[in-house]
Amino acid sequence: MNLTVKGCLCYENGVFSPRELSVTDGLISARPAEGEIFHFDGCVTLPGLIDVHVHFREPGFSYKETIATGSRAAARGGYTAVCAMPNLNPVPDSRPHLDEELQLIRQGACIDVRPYGACTVGEKGETLSNMEAMAPDICAFSDDGKGIQSEDVMRACMEKAKALDRILAAHCEQNDLLRGGYIHDGDYARLHGHRGICRESEYLPIARDLRLAEATGCRYHVCHISCKESVDLIREAKARGVDVTCETAPHYLLLDDSMLKEEGRFKMNPPIRSRRDRDALVEGLLDGTIDMIATDHAPHSADEKSHGLDGSLMGVVGLETAFPLLYTYLVKPGILSLSRLVELMSVNPGRRFGIPCGLNEGQTANFTVFDLQREYVVDPSDFLSMGKSTPFEGWTVSGACRMTVYHGEPVWRASL
Repeated sequence: MNLTVKGCLCYENGVFSPRELSVTDGLISARPAEGEIFHFDGCVTLPGLIDVHVHFREPGFSYKETIATGSRAAARGGYTAVCAMPNLNPVPDSRPHLDEELQLIRQGACIDVRPYGACTVGEKGETLSNMEAMAPDICAFSDDGKGIQSEDVMRACMEKAKALDRILAAHCEQNDLLRGGYIHDGDYARLHGHRGICRESEYLPIARDLRLAEATGCRYHVCHISCKESVDLIREAKARGVDVTCETAPHYLLLDDSMLKEEGRFKMNPPIRSRRDRDALVEGLLDGTIDMIATDHAPHSADEKSHGLDGSLMGVVGLETAFPLLYTYLVKPGILSLSRLVELMSVNPGRRFGIPCGLNEGQTANFTVFDLQREYVVDPSDFLSMGKSTPFEGWTVSGACRMTVYHGEPVWRASL
């Protein structure tokens, strides 16, 4: 399809400037395209957002989300590429299991959906998966949803990932420190009689893994960091030259445990932590310690999220709200620049995970258009995702996605 987008400020190499964006045969073109013209006066055109941490629940849990519904929700949120975690059934721990997921992606995805391969068989943290067979068709290796408890197994995983030139993305959680906890071990937990999850359960495994990554030379990525000590450890490791990147999520940047309610939509893993932790994460965004923002989009059924903080499953959705929330509550107050937000949500994840992005001539036309002036209230009943559980229900945001284009084809258009 050929098309032209007019009336926007266009992001290109860190700068916004007025530009007509033309697409010819699926590529960004320097010449006007002979095709449909879209007028988005006063909007911004961004390279497609990239989320390196989503759960699309197929195969195995399609009652929570499917690749079709998840990818449509992603397109609506401005994303043109996502990386899908491997806590599925069957777990993609071998070539036949991965092929089952890849077939579902080919059938259902409207954007670029790249699967992770599991590090260990069944994500049990014991025996290495068939990493060689999966390596050509995965974005990285991870046992996300579970921390690898054994140092020897983690070292072996890193050595194999290094040999295969693949990233190892780690869910860092030390099981013997959890003690039945399910929210942050802070003031709210103590005041309301809840069992808490301590910070040590996150940052001690990170410290171990950073030591192993330094020793093995593995390209190491830390998933969903939530506390100050994690930021400090990664900052120090980067200064030593360790090949490490990390992500955090919107709910850790915009919420703290003083804002919790007795509802399942406030329950995720790792948990929302203290104001001290939240401030440290924002500082990590500003000084470059935190490389990217991912949603950890984790849909569950309504029943699974209806049993309060104690009884609900962990996980919230985020693809349709991430950019407007971060724009409204970080960019508009002057905490982050819009260019820095684009780096965190598109440029940096694309660079680290090898996913092309950009709006230069000759590049594949993967981009999104946002109306930054459009104000509305977050309403989960309007989500395209099958998951409706978000701690941001009722929040007022600015920034509505008007259109998302993938490989030159509009895959989302808003009827505003």
